[in-house]
Amino acid sequence: MINRIKLSAALCIGAITQLAFGAHHEGLGDFAHHHDVGNPDLSGSASFDSENQVYTLSGSGINMWATSDQFQFAYNQMEGDFIIRATVEFVGEGVDPHRKIGIMARNSLDTDSAYADACVHGDTLSSLQYRTEKGGETDQVVLDSYHPTEIELQREGDLFTFSAARFGETYKSVSKEIDLNDELYVGLFICSHNAEVMETARFSNVRVVIPAATDFQPYRDYIGSRLEIMDVHSGHRKVLHNAPNSIQAPNWTIDGKTLIYNSEGKLYNYDLASGSISELNTGFADQNNNDHVLSFDGSQMAISHHLGDARTSTLYTLPVSGSDNPRQITDPANGHSFLHGWTPDAKKLIFTGQRNDQWNIWTIDIETKKEVALTNNNTLDDGPEYTPDGKYVYFNSVRTGTMQIWRMKADGSEQEQVTFDAYNDWFPHFSPDGKWMVYISFPVDIDPNDHPFYKKVYLRLMPASGGVPKTIAYLYGGQGTINVPSWSPDSSKIAFVSNTQFLD
Repeated sequence: MINRIKLSAALCIGAITQLAFGAHHEGLGDFAHHHDVGNPDLSGSASFDSENQVYTLSGSGINMWATSDQFQFAYNQMEGDFIIRATVEFVGEGVDPHRKIGIMARNSLDTDSAYADACVHGDTLSSLQYRTEKGGETDQVVLDSYHPTEIELQREGDLFTFSAARFGETYKSVSKEIDLNDELYVGLFICSHNAEVMETARFSNVRVVIPAATDFQPYRDYIGSRLEIMDVHSGHRKVLHNAPNSIQAPNWTIDGKTLIYNSEGKLYNYDLASGSISELNTGFADQNNNDHVLSFDGSQMAISHHLGDARTSTLYTLPVSGSDNPRQITDPANGHSFLHGWTPDAKKLIFTGQRNDQWNIWTIDIETKKEVALTNNNTLDDGPEYTPDGKYVYFNSVRTGTMQIWRMKADGSEQEQVTFDAYNDWFPHFSPDGKWMVYISFPVDIDPNDHPFYKKVYLRLMPASGGVPKTIAYLYGGQGTINVPSWSPDSSKIAFVSNTQFLD
C-alpha cells in the first residue's frame, strides 16, 4: 500500500466543502485544515502553540454516535497506512460525562460518514468507535484503560488499532477490521455531547507517522527523521528538526548548547539556540556509525568509524571541537569494535567487541591499547556504559532469552539482571547526576539479538536504585533512536530521534 498525505487535494476538497460544513480554516501545525463537521449550533475553533507544540481544540456537537456526528476536526487527507499519536487532556471539569476527544479517520466530511476513531470520553470509557458504512449505526470496541493520557490510532490496511495508556504505563490495545477508503480524512477531534455547551481539550506530543514500507531493506532503505527533546518527568516532547533522511543518536554537549548526531557517515552539530546545523570535522573518519560518545568532562569524543574495504568498526578519539586527524585506538585486525562509553577518568573506552567469534563487553586503555574482557558469553552482550561514579557498568544481554538490562562491577564481577519484563531492553544511559537510567524497549515479537529500525518502541525511566520502570515516550523508531548517552547536563531532559516518511 502506498502512503502519502495529499495536501493539495485536501485544499481543493476543503474549498468545495466549506459551504456544506461551515467556516473552513487552513493550516494548523501538522494539519492542513480544521473546522466543524455536522454543522453544530456552536462553532468550534482550533489553535496551535508553535513554541510548546500544543494543539487546543474547542467544539460543541450533539454527539458522535448512532448515524451522525457533530464535532470540531483538525485533519489531513491521508492515503494508506499511518500511525497518529497524542497526549490528550480535557480542559476543565466539563458538563456532560460523555464529552469526547481523540483521533479519527473517516471516509468523508459528511456527518454520517463511515469512520474509525480512538475515543476518550469524559467519564471512564475509552473505545475504538466505528461506523462501517455511510448512514449506518455506530458501534465500538471498549478498551480497558482508565482515563488514558497517551493515545494512538494505527491503520494497517483494513485493520485499525486503538492503543492507550496513562503516562508511565505501557499501551493496551484493541483492533477491528473496518473496510474504509484508501484515502481518509485523519486528525484530532473534540465533541461536547451537548449542543449548548462548548468543551476544550489540549493535544500535545502529536506525531503524524507514515511508517516504512513493508518491503523496506534495513541499512539500504531509510525514511525521514525527527530530532526531539523531552522532559523526562513530564513527558513533554518537542521536535527540533525534521530531516528527510536518516539522522541518528544525538549526544548532548556538557555546556547544554549543542546536540551532536550522525548522518550518512558524518557527524553534525545542532545548535539549540539558533537551530543551525554544521558538520563536525572528523577528518578522514567519514564512515561513522551511531556509536559516538563524549567523555564525562565533555572535552573529548570517541567515534566508531568503519575502516577499509572490510568496513571494520574501529574506535578513534578526538577533541569535541573536531579534528583533521582522529587518534586510532582499537586494531581492526582484532575484529569489530562498537563504542559505548568512557571511564569517568577518560583513561579507557568501553565497547562491544567481536572477539573469538563472540560479542562481549571489553575495555581498552587509551594509552597502552591493552584490551580487557569484562564478559565472556556465547550470547550477545552489548550497550555498556559506566555509571557517573565509575563503580558499575550497565549493559544489555540476551543471555536469559530476551534482551534485558544487566549490571556488573567495573572489573566485570557480580553480574546481575536489572530489568525483568517481556520487552527487549537496550542501551541503558545514566543521567549526569547519577539518579536515573533511561533505556529503549523493543517489542516482544522481534529477534532479541536485534535492535531494528522502524518499530513502535518505548523509552523508559528507572531510578538508579532500581524499581518499576516508567514509560516516558511512545514512538516510532528503534535503531538510531537513543543508542548513545543523550541526557542534558542538568539531568532533566533527553534527546532522541523518531522516524516517519516525509512525502511531497
